[in-house]
Amino acid sequence: MSPLRRAAAAARRAPLSAALALVVIAVSIHVIAVPLAVVRYPPMTDLPFHAAQTAVFRHYLDPAWHFREQFTLQPLAVPYMSMYALGALLMLVLPPVAAVKVAAAAMLALLPAGLAVLFHGLKRSPLLGALGLVVVWCNLTHWGFLNHMGALGLFAMVVGLTLLLVDRPSRGRQIALALALVALFFTHVFRFPFALAAVVGAAIVVFPATRRLRPIALPLAPSLALFAVWLAVRTDALHAAPFAPALHWERLGEIPSLLFTSFTDPAEAVAARRAARLVLAALLVCAAGAAARLAGIGAPPAPAPSPAADARDRTFARLAALVPVACAAVFLGLFLTLPLQIGLWWYVYPREIVAALFLALGAFPDLPRSPWLKAPAVLAISAAAISLGAVVQDNYRRFDESTRDFEALIARIPPAPRLLYLVFDHGGSTRTTTPFIHLPAWVQATRGGWLSFHFAVWDASPIAYRPRSEPGAVVPPPTPLRWEWTPEKFDVRRHGAFFDWFLVRRRAGADRLFAKDPSIVPVDRVGDWWLYRRGGGP
Repeated sequence: MSPLRRAAAAARRAPLSAALALVVIAVSIHVIAVPLAVVRYPPMTDLPFHAAQTAVFRHYLDPAWHFREQFTLQPLAVPYMSMYALGALLMLVLPPVAAVKVAAAAMLALLPAGLAVLFHGLKRSPLLGALGLVVVWCNLTHWGFLNHMGALGLFAMVVGLTLLLVDRPSRGRQIALALALVALFFTHVFRFPFALAAVVGAAIVVFPATRRLRPIALPLAPSLALFAVWLAVRTDALHAAPFAPALHWERLGEIPSLLFTSFTDPAEAVAARRAARLVLAALLVCAAGAAARLAGIGAPPAPAPSPAADARDRTFARLAALVPVACAAVFLGLFLTLPLQIGLWWYVYPREIVAALFLALGAFPDLPRSPWLKAPAVLAISAAAISLGAVVQDNYRRFDESTRDFEALIARIPPAPRLLYLVFDHGGSTRTTTPFIHLPAWVQATRGGWLSFHFAVWDASPIAYRPRSEPGAVVPPPTPLRWEWTPEKFDVRRHGAFFDWFLVRRRAGADRLFAKDPSIVPVDRVGDWWLYRRGGGP
């Protein structure tokens, strides 16, 4: 029977569950896609450089974009590839900005999708995957840590597929687990070792019920081979920097500030409290349903093939319930012990509380059998996600007004410019962290050319600058550490010679920045943005 026919048959058997599934899908699309649709340039801090790197993969062989003479590709040495590969494919049929937004939405959609697979593996309703929508718009997303967010969804998916595989082995489930592990490797390589441990750990935890370990061996092989290659070819930036872990219990008090504090808009805190109440209400409803099942109240469960099979399924469910709790405990431990920065990697320990809370959602009780309880629980979870999404949608729409001047001015920049950009002023948005710092990278994403600052300089991305001594290499000059955050370091005689276009965000004016180079002339000013070019240009 085809998957569509199986789905149709399941809908006929359980029409309420089918209707609720459609509700969850619709809510997921609304919560994830609408905020991205109401703004041209979403105010995610790092998203412009995700867009620029996506464009490098899409146009690497096109000489008009001048990427091949700047960059080398290193998809195995730094395998943060999934969003860029998806975005590059989408750029074949969509404009660059739209393609990047769809790719970003796909990364975020992995959160509810992965959680749905986890709940399925736990023998609970996949509709509980809607809980993943509650963390979609946390602070990490607004920073632009989309690989991290997508990897969390894939991590949950890997655990769920492992439980499904050892419970009822099949070739299809083996292939699904292998593909999910490979996808996780190419999404966030540092999350991958935890997934390997989770696969083995989950199989061991439920072994008393399944008596199976062998089914996981083959699915592990492809990703383990990739991981071995990565260990051999990874860049120096991806070698673990030494650090001294220490226990910081005081960080427990930081948790609220690390989740939903991305906007100065007080509506965000209101929505977060409302969402917490709605999730708590759903939890109480599910707990009441669990109590009713234990008491034998309500609709009877589907009959088991035999008493032995029923006992085995109950044992499996009890043991499997420990797996997400254990994963959450590991990530909570990392939150309490990791430093803020490891080598080049910044904002390290705050990421782990999102991972811990996301996996802790796997402890949610199953939906009640009674339709009078099941529907309210799903609708309460959906309402929680909609509440948070509505705040994001409103603030993203407002940011769209703040970038009209930027959009108007960059229209004057020709294809493939050598662009130096400086952002002095970061006001004009409701974000608590500047969304303007990397905004000019959209020029490279949509027009190609060079940028004065680029993530490629760190050698921690799938693209890296070519050695400047390499024949044919045309690479921008090096910049001081934290150049993008310290525009006052700019000296036109030291830093400006390579570039022919100059974009500045500064309310007070920018003429004095270029006064020592008379070949640089003003082009236009729109709002807070100033555009200059080297004389003789178009």
